[in-house]
Amino acid sequence: MLTANNRKVVREIDLESLERGRTHELWLHLIDDPLGNPVYIPVIVARGIDDGKTLGLTAAVHGNELNGIPVIQKLMREIDSSKLRGNIIAVPVVNVPSFARKKRRFIDNVDLNHIMPGNKKGNVSSVYAYRFFHKVIKNIDYLLDLHTASFGRINSYYIRADMRHKVTARLAKLQNAQIIVHNPPADGTLRGAASALNIPAITLEVGNPNLFQKGMIKNSLIGVYNALNYLGFLDGKVEKAPNPAVLCSSSYWIYTDTGGILTVLPEYAQILKKGEKIAVIKDIFGKVNKEYFAPENGVVIGKSVSPVNQTGGRILHLGLLKNI
Repeated sequence: MLTANNRKVVREIDLESLERGRTHELWLHLIDDPLGNPVYIPVIVARGIDDGKTLGLTAAVHGNELNGIPVIQKLMREIDSSKLRGNIIAVPVVNVPSFARKKRRFIDNVDLNHIMPGNKKGNVSSVYAYRFFHKVIKNIDYLLDLHTASFGRINSYYIRADMRHKVTARLAKLQNAQIIVHNPPADGTLRGAASALNIPAITLEVGNPNLFQKGMIKNSLIGVYNALNYLGFLDGKVEKAPNPAVLCSSSYWIYTDTGGILTVLPEYAQILKKGEKIAVIKDIFGKVNKEYFAPENGVVIGKSVSPVNQTGGRILHLGLLKNI
């Protein structure tokens, strides 16, 4: 039996070969590097005693999006597999090569979350995505995909889900999040590719990139436990959020149309009124060049925190407060 760091190395996830009532830590071989060495992704499988569905948890599809990693680690350390109905397949780092480089995109500068479910005869990112999707995602019945904001931006803790779908709408509302955005799954995303196989999937945007945020991690973990209880994997009770999530029917980014030093004024999760000042751009000499105002009522889902702005830079992500 091949092992790496005292964990079993596998080429496929064969649930039937894994002992029930235990949690298994595996290395799944996806591709090889230029020296011919294998590139593994970490997979943690909680194998329940009783038959049931399989929940998938994924984090770090983008290599710099880290908050989901301790969510998965804590959950899989705490879960008692002997009391689990069904299985959990968790991947704390999907994009291993980019995680090691502290980069968002894959090693060929392709965004993995734009090319799912990949292509078995494509370039390296396409093959990596294809093998990951077919070796992991095709084994599951539900998916919670954990992300964060990208470089230069910060996020509230918010959920993207198709709120017209009964199961995904309920999962979204259980996540203990600040904001929920109705967002039908898009082609190329992991959520979209899973949904195309009729796998109910939601995206959890858990805060900011390249760091661990204890509060965000704690709230997200509560939400994952809520999902497990609601779906019948565990017999616990759903923990009600202290504050209901703000529901948005849609959202969009507001962009600059000039360059300069950018200051975004509102905080994330702040409610905005139409006409409220949201940003100021100054030239390099400190003179105010332009001010920006909210085009309509909404809530700040995320915002730019990088002062360095060129024409077409992002200001903030505005959620529209309308009935879903």
